[in-house]
Amino acid sequence: MKYRLGMPDQSHRERLAFTLVELLVVIAMIGIIAALLLTAVSQAKGRAQRTQCANNLRQLGIALQGFVVGNNVYPLYVNPVYSNGTFQGFASAWRSDLQNELYARFLIRVKESSPGSYPAEGIWHCPSAYRPASFPNQPVLGYNDYGYNSFGMSERTDANALGLGGHHVWNDLYYPPPAVNISEVVAPSEMMAIGDGFIGGNGIIRDGEQILWRTYNVTNYLGSTQRAYARHQGHANVVFCDGHVESPTLKFLFADTGDVALSRWNRDHQPHREKLSP
Repeated sequence: MKYRLGMPDQSHRERLAFTLVELLVVIAMIGIIAALLLTAVSQAKGRAQRTQCANNLRQLGIALQGFVVGNNVYPLYVNPVYSNGTFQGFASAWRSDLQNELYARFLIRVKESSPGSYPAEGIWHCPSAYRPASFPNQPVLGYNDYGYNSFGMSERTDANALGLGGHHVWNDLYYPPPAVNISEVVAPSEMMAIGDGFIGGNGIIRDGEQILWRTYNVTNYLGSTQRAYARHQGHANVVFCDGHVESPTLKFLFADTGDVALSRWNRDHQPHREKLSP
């Protein structure tokens, strides 16, 4: 049998070429694979950020426990009489007390963008939180704490507060003393202490706040509810008074009306449903 050498004929070349349908199928497959890879990378990044956030809160919890053990009381939300020496042993605010503990225990200094401003990096910064470009530049209007409730568990009420920041009647003077004694926290393993800076209620969540707080009076600020749900895929990281960290869902924190969910907000470990409405 003889074989003919030379270039393949036209029909053979046509059989080697891709048809348009085959090219489209290949392109579609590449697109699907790329989408799967991007999803996997995004999920891995999200898990890493949640882990870093939890580690940040764990260190803040250690600092809080150090202060409580050393003083037998919790830090004050703010100490408005700090300058005249009243309530000695306290700094000017909850955040400052924790920063002092962090430096004493871990030699961690927190850089502040300006004197007296909020910390903008390190363990005070949630890696999943970002300051929206649409936010005004004034710190008081949002994201002034870069992700965590830098002033601790507290509430703005016109009666005795049941959080950790002090026995205060909230008014224009921000007057929280005296401090909460360690014995007043009935169930430390069930009492939230520090977490992502969310204020929520009635299906709305405001992010970038100084306190972790459940209230009926909250507004959706420039898409804050959507940002809050996107930060940790519908969860929030929280450290408790005994130092352990959990990631409860935002619905559990701000919508659940069961005793278990509500009692975690109050140091007497009672649900206090009277606080859910005006």
